[in-house]
Amino acid sequence: MTLQSAHFQFLASVHPYDTMHATRLAELAEACTAVDYPADTVLFTHGHPVEALYLIVSGEVEITDPSGELLSTLGPRNSFGERALLRDEPASRTATVTRDATLIVMPAATFDALMRSDLKFQQFFDRSRSSQKHKRDLTTLAVGQLMSRDPVTCAPETPIRDAAKQMHERRISSICVVGDGGFEGILTVRDVNGRVVAEGTDPSQPVSSIMTKDVLVLGPNALGTDVLHLMAERGIGHIPIVDNGTLVGIVTQTDLTRAQAMSSADLVARIAKAPDATEMAEVTREIPQLLVQLVDQGNRHEVVTRLITDLADTATRRLLKLAHDKLGPAPVPYLWLACGSQGRQEQTGVSDQDNCLILSDDVKEAQMPYFAELAKFVSDGLDTCGYFYCPGDMMATNPRWCQPLRTWKEYFARWIAKPDPEAQMLASVMFDLRAIGGDESLFANLQAKTLEKASQNSIFVAHMIANSLKHAPPLGLLRGLATIRSGEHRDQLDLKHNGVVPVVDLGRVYALQGQLRPVNTRARLVAAISSGVLSETGGADLLDAYDLIAMTRLEHQVAQVKAGKKPNNFLAPSDLSDFERSHLRNAFVVVKTLQSAVGTGKGMLG
Repeated sequence: MTLQSAHFQFLASVHPYDTMHATRLAELAEACTAVDYPADTVLFTHGHPVEALYLIVSGEVEITDPSGELLSTLGPRNSFGERALLRDEPASRTATVTRDATLIVMPAATFDALMRSDLKFQQFFDRSRSSQKHKRDLTTLAVGQLMSRDPVTCAPETPIRDAAKQMHERRISSICVVGDGGFEGILTVRDVNGRVVAEGTDPSQPVSSIMTKDVLVLGPNALGTDVLHLMAERGIGHIPIVDNGTLVGIVTQTDLTRAQAMSSADLVARIAKAPDATEMAEVTREIPQLLVQLVDQGNRHEVVTRLITDLADTATRRLLKLAHDKLGPAPVPYLWLACGSQGRQEQTGVSDQDNCLILSDDVKEAQMPYFAELAKFVSDGLDTCGYFYCPGDMMATNPRWCQPLRTWKEYFARWIAKPDPEAQMLASVMFDLRAIGGDESLFANLQAKTLEKASQNSIFVAHMIANSLKHAPPLGLLRGLATIRSGEHRDQLDLKHNGVVPVVDLGRVYALQGQLRPVNTRARLVAAISSGVLSETGGADLLDAYDLIAMTRLEHQVAQVKAGKKPNNFLAPSDLSDFERSHLRNAFVVVKTLQSAVGTGKGMLG
């Protein structure tokens, strides 16, 4: 039967149907049916066709993987069945009613027609989000995304000399004047030069005596176009951003230049020429703004993280060169390597340092202090640049991770032969090693031979698989997302440890099983599909899921930077729309499914 009034109203209240024109929604209602299913009804099973999209009005439905493991329990307002319909393939899961349920059933033909004709419907069920991201340029960015927050200010009675000194020390060309009533004016270097230096005004006079009072201002919702036109028309270089009389920021020509021209190549060049770590830190402090620009321009997450990681690589190599200048040339060949997110070229706006040194077997005990000093110089410099010390001491400054090649070979051989919990952890980190600076021949054979030996040891592989399942996607049993229960980040999702890390761990297992050389997670997934370690269907699902999770993480960090906050990995689900929560949850379900597959030895069938 077609939908009754109550069911029609329910459908109209659920996204994306709530965006449909009344006529189209009425036509959809005519094509759908509302069906009551008793508990224990199997709606579809793994390997069999799916003939409809299901929307739960009441009751509960369990989704299980081919091994019978529970993936999620769905309740009212949740849809399921779209995966098979989108791919025109048999079901990869089983759906069973666990509590008497009423479902709105949409025939496959109707679903297909809506996917072709309704953009919002298409966007809702298209997990790739390829149609949703559009590049933006300076002219379409809101002023709030361009302005410098917390502009330097002074009171109207401040002596001109003090204000000028403040501008000189901070290397800025203007200072905003704020009194008890709010924003009052602006003092620029041009004002000081013209009215004090040229005209002889006493510098002990208050800034109010020479400041520009009738200042052109904009609100935070103005566009970059407004700034460009105003500056060009009036010949000015500073525009305060005022909201209801309160100064909230300022846009200068420097800000516009940064927004238009900042590139990773520019930052790399500046780091490569920096005379010391302090100067490098001036550059790396711009990484959050680069992150904002790269994401706002519509770049894929693997491009963004690769470009940001390039900055850490450049800083490391520059510090190695400065260390040589200070300590003299290395007594024997060595290789500095990065592991962790830098090793995988997946750094974001939040990064610590994970590194190690492989030394030539010709090294003598008397030469080890040189490398200890080298490691300290570079690691201290990286910390100055904002790459904080590794909490787990996985750094070249730890003597354990500054060793001759023969010792590294012994490490890997021992970890593979006796994969205890510590060995699993260390092997996981070390499988992500990537050469940064020095003699790369020290690592080439070590990587290839270690992969070969490790993949042939079934016990080691089993332990690595078990280790990879320790980080679970944040899926709640009842429809929602499982958030952190207590502490500073209560009711938030950890998009690192419960988001991207489960996929990173899966990629590492696939690389081990297939002896795959890539270190980057996405490259590992692509290689796993190409080599047959991961099926095309499972691989395509996992790539889509990883792209969505990784991009959500970056967009969250960008939002924090724009709000003047330090970026982190903790996101409140309430900050997402229904659309975003639904797709993020679907992505987590995909990851859980592939974890289950690799955990039961069915990774190639995923």
